[in-house]
Formats: sequence, structure tokens, C-alpha cells
Amino acid sequence: MSTYPKPPFVSQQQAMPGYTKEMKPVPDHGEQTYRGSGCLTDMVALITGGDSGIGRAVALAYAREGADVAISYLSEDDDAEDTKRLIEDAGRRALVIKGDIQDAGHCRAVVERTASEFGGIDILVNNAAHQDTFKKIEDISDQEWELTFKVNIHAMFYLTKAAVKHMADGGSIINTASINSDAPNPTLLAYATTKGAIANFTAGLAQMLAERSIRVNAVAPGPIWTPLIPSTMPEDAVRDFGKQVPMKRPGQPAELATVYVMLADPRSSYVSGTMIGVTGGKPIL
Repeated sequence: MSTYPKPPFVSQQQAMPGYTKEMKPVPDHGEQTYRGSGCLTDMVALITGGDSGIGRAVALAYAREGADVAISYLSEDDDAEDTKRLIEDAGRRALVIKGDIQDAGHCRAVVERTASEFGGIDILVNNAAHQDTFKKIEDISDQEWELTFKVNIHAMFYLTKAAVKHMADGGSIINTASINSDAPNPTLLAYATTKGAIANFTAGLAQMLAERSIRVNAVAPGPIWTPLIPSTMPEDAVRDFGKQVPMKRPGQPAELATVYVMLADPRSSYVSGTMIGVTGGKPIL
């Protein structure tokens, strides 16, 4: 949409993990625009990082497509409640689970609670991520490096391993990768490295689960306007965020939702092992 905001944006910074209502402009998750067609009717989806940003847009779209949706989140209670309300307003059941997915036990508990309350899992969206910005490798602490891997890739393994036993034929696993999987930003070294790992995890897992009729794909967003941006990037980068891609603006979370819906749709039954870029015109090769 040509009406979506373009940089420069007003000066803004937040503490991690960031909050939707404090952003200027507030991101569009499809609240006023997404119309469902029933392609996920009575399915069950679990979305990590579902409280805000891409996760909220996907949760909203899935609910309007007829799915019951569980979201996991770290600590952003107000954002999580807003997402829950959007799911319930669509007439679907919502489950909100708070906690830190860098803990393997918590990952297993999230999966088991979702399967227990909703009767199984049809769709797993591994979306939650941690990032921070550093200009020199010496500035990245051992703890920061380990945290990024625990949240972004280790949790994906724990969640997936726990979820597949609750998935019947036709299950779909969708991992949020990044344009950094293909073109790493050096100031996001730890984050970009995990996103490359996610691309390989997706490709290998798709082959491993093919005989069980469980599909595995990834989405590679470019610059997307979410709370992660003002809470993890320097002020000048936030001001010009999205300027670097051909469309000269960041994407809105709403602009990714249809890709996640397509990959979850049972009609996409021959789509597995791929990564789809949503990058504002910047190629992923």
C-alpha cells in the first residue's frame, strides 16, 4: 500500500522488549483490513512471540481464517491481552502463555498446554526472536551471544520436537527467518547468524518430516515495523528504518500475514522446504 508510512520517523527509543502502543506510528496488524475466507477452520495454531509485531498479525489472520490460537510471549502483558482480544473478537478461542522460551522446559510446557486445552496442534509458528545491535565483535558479550542462540534457534528445536507428536498428517511448521539469513547485517551479527541457522534447520527438517506429512517452511522478512526496532536499534537507524530497500519504507506486520496463512493452508500441501522473502523488493537469492 502506498499509504503506509515512510521514513524519516520521529525520534523514539524503548527499553527491551518494546511495546506496541508506544510506537510512532503504531504498526498495522490488519485490524481494519484482514478478511478471512475460512481456510483454517477449526485448526489449532501455536505462535511464539504472538503478543506483537508479526506474531500478532499472524494470530489475527489465523483467527479470522477460523483457527483457535495459542500465543506465547515473554513479558509484554498488555500487548498479549490486546492480541487475545483480537482472536476472541474473531469468534475463536485464545490461549495466552507467558514465559521465557530460552528454557527448554518452558518450551515443552507451552506445547503440552496448547495441545491439552485445544486437543492437538495443526500449525506451529516459531516466530519469537531476540536481537541487539553492536558495532564491534568485542562488544558482544558471551552472555548476549548465548541468549540470542537460545531464544532464536535452540527454542525452535525444543518447541518443534515437542509439537510434532501432537501433529497429524498435514501439520505445518513455519519458522520466521530473516533477510539476514541471506544478507547478514554486520551490526546484527549474533541475530543474523541464528537466522542463517534457521534457514538450514527449516530445509533439513522439511526433509526429515516429509514422510510424516508434516510440512516445514520459513518466512524471511525484510525491515518490518515492530517493537523490536525502537527497542534494539540506535536512534538514527530507527529514524531511517526501511529506507534501504527498493520500496523505501518498512513493511507493516499486516503485509506478512497472507504468507503465513498460505503456508498453513492445507491446500499448500506440496509446499515444503522453502523460504519466502517479504522484503520490500530486495531480492533473496
